[in-house]
Amino acid sequence: MTASRHSRNPATAGELRRAGLRVTAARVALLETVREGDHLDAEALTAGVRRRVGHVSLQAVYDALHALTAARLVRRIEPPGSPARFEGRVGDNHHHVLCRSCGALADVDCSVGDAPCLTASDDHGFVIDEAEVIYRGLCPDCSTPGSSPAP
Repeated sequence: MTASRHSRNPATAGELRRAGLRVTAARVALLETVREGDHLDAEALTAGVRRRVGHVSLQAVYDALHALTAARLVRRIEPPGSPARFEGRVGDNHHHVLCRSCGALADVDCSVGDAPCLTASDDHGFVIDEAEVIYRGLCPDCSTPGSSPAP
C-alpha cells in the first residue's frame, strides 16, 4: 500500500519529501498522529500509528521520530521525570506548562512584546533562535480541593 492511501491529509507526504525524507505509510501516519495528539510519548504514538496502518515496531517509531525531529517537522519535549513527548507545533518558540502531580503538559505562548526569552545574559557567540521554558505547577484538576498533589 502507498502512504497516500493511509493519509488523511495528502499534503503530509509532500512535507516529508520537501524535508528530504523517504515517504512511508508509517512516517505519514506518525506525523499525522503527532499533529492530532497532545504532547504524546512514543508508546502512545506507536498505538496511534498502529490504528492507522497496522503493525509497526516501537523501534521503527523511535527511528522515525528521530528523523522527523531532525527535519524539524516534529518537536521533542523532555519534561523532567517523564518520558520524552512529541508535538507538531514547531518553529514558533512557544513554551510549556507541566503539572507536577499528573504530568499534564500544555502549550504556553512566548511572552508578549519583546522576546526576552531569546535574550541570554551571555550567548557565548551562539546565534540563538529558540529557547525552551517549562513552567511547573498544578493543573486545574490537581489543584482543586480534595486533590492530592505529588510531593
